[in-house]
Amino acid sequence: MFTLLFVAFLLTDILLRFWLANRQIRHVRAHRDHVPDAFAPRIGLYSHRRAADYTMAKTQLMMVERLVEAVVLLGFTLLGGLQFLDLQLGYLIENEMLRQLALIAAVFAIMGVIGLPFAIYNKFRLEQRFGFNRITPRLFVIDCIKTLLLSLLFGTPLAAAVLWIMGNTGTAWAWWAWGIWVLFNVLLIWLFPTFIAPLFNKFTPLDNPDIAERIEGLLKRCGFSVEGLFVMDGSKRSAHGNAYFTGFGKARRIVFFDTLLSRLNADEIEAVLAHELGHFKHRHILRRMVLSFGLALVFFLLLAWLSNQMWFYEGLGVTPQFGRPNDALALILFFLTVPVFTFWITPLMAWLSRRDEYEADRYAADQASSEALISALVKLYDDNAATLTPDPVHSAFYDSHPPATQRIEHLQHVTP
Repeated sequence: MFTLLFVAFLLTDILLRFWLANRQIRHVRAHRDHVPDAFAPRIGLYSHRRAADYTMAKTQLMMVERLVEAVVLLGFTLLGGLQFLDLQLGYLIENEMLRQLALIAAVFAIMGVIGLPFAIYNKFRLEQRFGFNRITPRLFVIDCIKTLLLSLLFGTPLAAAVLWIMGNTGTAWAWWAWGIWVLFNVLLIWLFPTFIAPLFNKFTPLDNPDIAERIEGLLKRCGFSVEGLFVMDGSKRSAHGNAYFTGFGKARRIVFFDTLLSRLNADEIEAVLAHELGHFKHRHILRRMVLSFGLALVFFLLLAWLSNQMWFYEGLGVTPQFGRPNDALALILFFLTVPVFTFWITPLMAWLSRRDEYEADRYAADQASSEALISALVKLYDDNAATLTPDPVHSAFYDSHPPATQRIEHLQHVTP
């Protein structure tokens, strides 16, 4: 029965995503030759067509990748792949902790190898075709090696801790595992700006006095303190531009991509930063963290129950090894299949995110300038080849930011 339920949800997920993707492609193609009136004075037809083609290409790649992911999922579960790995590692490794860690590593390694061609195609064909890719094959390989080493450095202790907790803390293990998960994520957030990010990019203090003065004035008006203003050499990997906050408390820092600073003027940079400050002012970041940790607790408690149900394993094509711990098996099965049963959460999370974006836009209009933010957004839409005409249903299901036309219209009606 559970097998049928799993297959039904998987098919529903695939068919729904393919239907949405086809809607997106048809809608973007239908509007490819006409720039929306609100953007016509600032974005040319060539840029609009380029954004449409980029969006359609990304959507097509996503469809292929999703289909491959579904095949891999079936290969691990109902077709016996995970069962085979578990049995083979059981013959080869006597130490139970090492055996279970090896099983987790093997699954992630296989998924990583299967996903690598998509990453390569995305970088060196799709992004290259539209003029965004600036990463060299050498740097790409170095990034992959660094990511692998960091995954081993942080992932191995986390997996070992969770497995030990599952096997040694009784029926309350889910609460202990959740606590470890929360601490791990907080640790990553704390380490990211000073340890992890510098491994991939160079960060230098912002050396533009005019922009720095504008930003410091904005921070003072908003009652916001940071450790420093930094510029990241994002241009060595991509032509896309961005800016973000990172860190905790007084150790927070503002990071600008060099590609962003090269395109926006001081007023526009101030407005973009005011938008990001709006997220902090309205506690959007904190709420998202609390929601994320809350969902993680629900998932751990659900896993604690499912791990004791034989139908959970057998319904997914796996027979646990009796007399040996199967905690890694339960973890892998759960995290492989939980997205299949929770895809319906996607539009809810997207709606919450879009609501936050509107609120941050209002804050930016109050603290800086709605016109400057509109100007900055139009430039970013143009530079990043973001489609101005997404399908409404596709956008409502996926998009974390409001469609361009709606967002600009909202800003035009905001009273400073």
